[in-house]
Amino acid sequence: MKTYIAAAAIIVCASIAQADDMVSYTTDQSFDDVTFGLENAIIDAGLVVDHVSHTGDMLERTRADVGSDVVIFEQADIYSFCSAQVSREVMEADWQNVMFCPYTIFVAVRPDAPDETVIGFRSYPDGAMKKVEAMLDGIARTAIGLD
Repeated sequence: MKTYIAAAAIIVCASIAQADDMVSYTTDQSFDDVTFGLENAIIDAGLVVDHVSHTGDMLERTRADVGSDVVIFEQADIYSFCSAQVSREVMEADWQNVMFCPYTIFVAVRPDAPDETVIGFRSYPDGAMKKVEAMLDGIARTAIGLD
C-alpha cells in the first residue's frame, strides 16, 4: 500500500510540474476544426492573428536534413497575436513583461495520438501576466467549445 501511495504521489508531482510550464486541452476534434475555432476565437476577442508558424511542417521538412527519423507531430501550428489593452496593462505593471509579447497558442496532433488534437499555451508568472494567461485560456477554451 505504501508503494502505491508513493507511486501515486510521484505521478501527481510530475503532472503539477508540467502544468506549471504549460496549460493544454485535448480534444477529439480535428486539427482543422481546432485551428478554425482558434482563428475565430482570436478574431471574436477583437484581436488579430499576427503570424501563424507552421512548426510541424518545418520540423518534418527538415527532419532528414538534421539526421533524424523521428516524426514529432502529424501537424503543429503556433498562432501569434497581441492585445493592445491587455499588453498595456501588464507592461504598465512591469515594463519587463514586454518579453512575453506576442502571445501564442499552439495546436498540435502527435503521431502517437492521431485522433487527438492538443491546444495550449505557456503558463505565465504570478502577477500581472496571469491576466494574459486568463485571456489565452478563454481563447483556447472557446476554440474547442468549452466556453
